[in-house]
Amino acid sequence: MIDLHTHTILSDGCLVPSELVRRAHVMGYKVLGITDHVDRSNIEHVLSALVKVCKDLSKKVDIKLIPGVELTHIPLEDFKDLTAYARSLGACLVIGHGETLSEPVISGTNRAAIEAGVDIVAHPGLITADDVKLAASKGIYLEISARAGHCLGNGHVARLGLQYGTGFVVNTDSHGPDNLITREKATNIALGAGLTLEQIKDIINNGTACLVKKSLERFAAI
Repeated sequence: MIDLHTHTILSDGCLVPSELVRRAHVMGYKVLGITDHVDRSNIEHVLSALVKVCKDLSKKVDIKLIPGVELTHIPLEDFKDLTAYARSLGACLVIGHGETLSEPVISGTNRAAIEAGVDIVAHPGLITADDVKLAASKGIYLEISARAGHCLGNGHVARLGLQYGTGFVVNTDSHGPDNLITREKATNIALGAGLTLEQIKDIINNGTACLVKKSLERFAAI
């Protein structure tokens, strides 16, 4: 199981990083991205802590860890600056908190995140065709979400992503232990979004693997 979108007590999750990693490891996770919510108020604190703990735990557990952030409910004009700043602070994954149908996200957030060059647009809701085309041209991944509420747009995201050739990731957006899932459940969520088993296999073996490789290379360089 590869999951590139999870949260800890460093933002609004309920587990310390070490417990999240332990629970993911027991469930058979091979790669875990810890991407706590940030804006200008907490980005330095969160990344300082995540980079440190991921470096430490990576030496002690048989699971690949990737420290990152989810830029969440930020003003549109902050995306470019905060994406670059997050990477300068050690974020090996930068996620844009997309225009989910379950929260009052600022209209235009999907486009601002894509233009800023984030790695993933999480739960992008009813993303427009133009935004999907731009994401595809920039190599930015769209998330198929396992999280309640955020998953409501999965079918729309999958349909447009397949039409215009974007990469996909299936993530849990975990905030607690009950949110972690098996690879079988991740596969079923992707099937429910309209992807075929062959497309899901390609996502895992090619698309997601490329993003994981790039993120781990960033981490190794810190």
